[in-house]
Amino acid sequence: MSNYYCDFVKGKGKGTVHEHYHDNEYGFPMHSDNELFARLVLEINQAGLSWETILKKKDNFYKAFDQFDIGKVSRYKQKV
Repeated sequence: MSNYYCDFVKGKGKGTVHEHYHDNEYGFPMHSDNELFARLVLEINQAGLSWETILKKKDNFYKAFDQFDIGKVSRYKQKV
């Protein structure tokens, strides 16, 4: 766990979704197209919402998008 937080994370308090994101995801390299796809979808959905809201709902996004498996998502069909 990092002791060096930006002012934004410091102001949010210990044990928050921001702290976990900062320690485990933000600024870390992505190793797959699926990881990049997930980040893009999450950031697109963030428009108009706080990043905290997206982080709290992240597990639901992963379920809705089949763990952001690009192969599976590319086979989605439009519901009629």
